[in-house]
Amino acid sequence: MIEAWRRIFPGADAVGRDLLARYSEPHRRYHTPAHLARMLEVIDAHAELAADPDAVRLAAWFHDAVYDTFAPDNEERSASLASTTLAALGFSPERTAEVARLVRLTAGHNVEPGDRNGALLADADLAILASEAADYAGYAAAVRAEYAAVPDDVFRPGRAAILRKLADLPELFRIVPARAEWTARARANLESEIASLLGAR
Repeated sequence: MIEAWRRIFPGADAVGRDLLARYSEPHRRYHTPAHLARMLEVIDAHAELAADPDAVRLAAWFHDAVYDTFAPDNEERSASLASTTLAALGFSPERTAEVARLVRLTAGHNVEPGDRNGALLADADLAILASEAADYAGYAAAVRAEYAAVPDDVFRPGRAAILRKLADLPELFRIVPARAEWTARARANLESEIASLLGAR
């Protein structure tokens, strides 16, 4: 992973290692270096679709840098961290602002038409939804583990409501060439988990 960081920001290993340490915090089960690595794979595979691929890569690195399971402002705090860190590393104000904007976008994955950077980042962040059933089950279990302190009778309807919002989005994926296939598989995974959550007692 540190090699992936060096490819976009050589000479700033301390920052990359700090970010990896954040993703490796013990309370995380899904928002880990594995999630970051998966995002970077999607971004690298489709980098030509973005207006600024390195800004998208940096946004991926920072988007879950701050992750408090029960905090409502993780994305905002992660964006602030990106802003201060990149400014200190000498990034231009314009590109720093773009990375921070992209990090904030992951709060709701609301992408405006024509926003190629935002579309690729959102697709990468949501790519897990389109995984094969076994991988999706692992993702769902990891999310549940992050909320282990929440009782089932609270977690199930809350999680189902979040998944329903995703399933009802007009577009789950916006720019990857396989978006139709990804969307079909993602909707099937989401509906299956929703049914399991609401059917379990």
